Amino acid sequence: MEKVERLISIIMILLKKDLVSTKEFTQLFNVSKRTILRDMETLSLSNIPIYSVHGVYGGYGIMEEYKVDKRLLNSSDLENILIALGGLEKILISEEVALTIKKMEAMVNPLSRKGSIQLSFYDWEGRSEILQTLKSCQQSISENKIISFDYIDKDGLKTTRIVEPYQLHFSEASWYLKGYCLDRQGYRTFKLSRVDNLSTDGTTFQPRDFVSEQDKTKYQPQLIAVKALISPNIKDQFIERYGRKSIEPYSSDYFLAAFHIPQNSIGFQFLASFGTNLEIIEPKSYVDEFKSYLLAMLSKYS
Repeated sequence: MEKVERLISIIMILLKKDLVSTKEFTQLFNVSKRTILRDMETLSLSNIPIYSVHGVYGGYGIMEEYKVDKRLLNSSDLENILIALGGLEKILISEEVALTIKKMEAMVNPLSRKGSIQLSFYDWEGRSEILQTLKSCQQSISENKIISFDYIDKDGLKTTRIVEPYQLHFSEASWYLKGYCLDRQGYRTFKLSRVDNLSTDGTTFQPRDFVSEQDKTKYQPQLIAVKALISPNIKDQFIERYGRKSIEPYSSDYFLAAFHIPQNSIGFQFLASFGTNLEIIEPKSYVDEFKSYLLAMLSKYS
C-alpha cells in the first residue's frame, strides 16, 4: 500500500473509531511502529487534529469537532446521501468528491443495510472524451483564470470565445459551462460538447456577482399548452415528466395528455421521438407547425 493510501485509510479509521492503538495500525498495514509514528506526524502537519493517549489502553484519535455532529446527521442520513452520490459516480469529476464519499462511508455503521437503492447512468463514450475539458474548466473556475476556446453553435457557426468561467452545470445528459463572455460582454452558457481547443494563458480575473446575475437572467423558453393522444406504452414517460394529473383516459386505445412544451425545434424533436405513439390534436396552429417540421424531415428521404 502506498503512503498516501495508508494515510487516507488511517483518517477513515479514526473517523469511525474513538481510539486506535499503534499496535492495531501496525498489524493492519503490516508496517513498523516507527512508520505509524511518522504517519501521525505527517497528518498532524497537514492540520488533521489527531491526538494521542498514553498508557495501556492508549492510542490515537481525531478531535470530535472534526467529525460530523451526530445530532445533525445520523447513520441513516449519511446512507441516504451516499445513495444519492453513488448513482452519480459516472458524472462526478472531482477527486475531492470521491474523498468526501470515502469519509462519509467510514462514518456509516458497517452493520447497516446497504444496497436497498441503486442508481445508474449510461456511461456514454462521448462523455469520457470531454473529461479533460471538464477538469480544465473546474480548475480554471477554482483559480479564477480566464479561458479561451473555439465554439460551434447549433447552426454550425464557429467563433473564438474568451470567457470568465463561473459554473459547470449538468442537465439531463449534457455538461454546460456558465460564464461571462468577454467577446459578447455578457453572461453565456456553453454546451461542452461544442467546445474545442480550450486553453488558458494563466490570466486571472476578479469574479463578478455571478449568483445575483443568474437570478436576474434565468432563461425560460416560451411554452405552449398542447393536448395529444398517446398510446399506453408511452404513458409512463409522460407521468415521469409531467405527472399523473396530466393524463386522463380517452378511449380503449389512447390516453389524453395535456402539457406545456417549448414552441421551437426542441419541442418538435421531443414530440417526434415518440413516433406513431403520439398525435397532437390542439392547438391547430401548433399541429400545423409540427406537421411542417415532420414533412421537412421526411423530405430528406424522398
